[in-house]
Amino acid sequence: MRVALVTESFPPDVNGVAHCALQTARHLVRRGHEPLVVAPLANSAPTAPHAHESPCPVVRVPSMPLPGYPQVRIALPGRRLSAALDGHRPDLVHLASPFVLGARGMAAAARRGVPAVAVYQTDMARYAHTYLGRGGAAAWRRIRAVHAAADLTLAPSSAALLDLTEHGVPRVRLWPRGVDSGRFHPGRRDAVLRSSLLAGRELLVGYVGRLAPEKDVRLLAETSALPGVRTVVIGEGPSAAALRAQLPAVRFLGRRTGDELARLYASLDVFVHTGPFETFCQTVQEAMASGVPVVAPAAGGPLDLVDHGRTGLLVPPGDGGALRDAVRTLGGNAELRVRYGAAGRRAVAARTWEAVGDQLLAHYEDVLADRTAVAA
Repeated sequence: MRVALVTESFPPDVNGVAHCALQTARHLVRRGHEPLVVAPLANSAPTAPHAHESPCPVVRVPSMPLPGYPQVRIALPGRRLSAALDGHRPDLVHLASPFVLGARGMAAAARRGVPAVAVYQTDMARYAHTYLGRGGAAAWRRIRAVHAAADLTLAPSSAALLDLTEHGVPRVRLWPRGVDSGRFHPGRRDAVLRSSLLAGRELLVGYVGRLAPEKDVRLLAETSALPGVRTVVIGEGPSAAALRAQLPAVRFLGRRTGDELARLYASLDVFVHTGPFETFCQTVQEAMASGVPVVAPAAGGPLDLVDHGRTGLLVPPGDGGALRDAVRTLGGNAELRVRYGAAGRRAVAARTWEAVGDQLLAHYEDVLADRTAVAA
């Protein structure tokens, strides 16, 4: 099968959309298919990918940085997308988090009579409200228009699926995300690393993710003030400088990847997530695979991932005090932390990228079969 993967982001970008698109391309190649990736030209990406970036050809289209958030690139109009599709002649177009480039990909697929699968990953309506204070309704009109034109929309969580159907998006199914449970593993726990980070304290609490307004990382202020707690933040983004000033007790480690990131996850005593707008929340799943109990908002993707009272604790969104109290509860009970961490590992260990990749291929096959039936 020839698949054109049109994505709003791709490595070297570091975010959920880029990571999922890369894993999808890898799985397609593993299963003998022929993917082509079309993505915006990133800040540090060459026009041709390095071998370690992608298992398949990547066409980069001109882009510009999003004002106020230069880590996000917006694809500019041009003929490169159309030329890429004409050259690849795909059997199916996969649209990863379609909004700008993805909307053009949807239109291009429709013009060519090629079926399209749209993967919903980013809550653009709530992002618009966060960054602009308005625009949520307009964002939903855009989301609805793009996804309604697709043969199938895949939602990463039950909360996202409900959101899409309530806003009038048809033909929605659930497709979760995989996790590298070999890399993210409790065996990566590093006593020397822990000691260096704790600096004499007893409990190591960590957040991993973008440092941006919608992530609400400022809510860690009360947690970081708990006696004996060292809070670390791993990631980068437009809010980094402001957060360093707001959270003087927090140790900021910047961006970490690969095995180094896996050691950091496994070395935590408690993982905390603060953002309420996650359609899935891959970092929660990676923490669980690492055998670490999780504290997260009772909203969006974490509702599917965190089994409250078994693998972690869910707290009201936007409540720094509730976050602190949950960390305090886990911090005071080592046996509870071990039990939650082990249960979390069991819950996600089999949810590999290979397993969810095969689920995706089954969705592709259903779409192609439906098109064949309609044509017949």
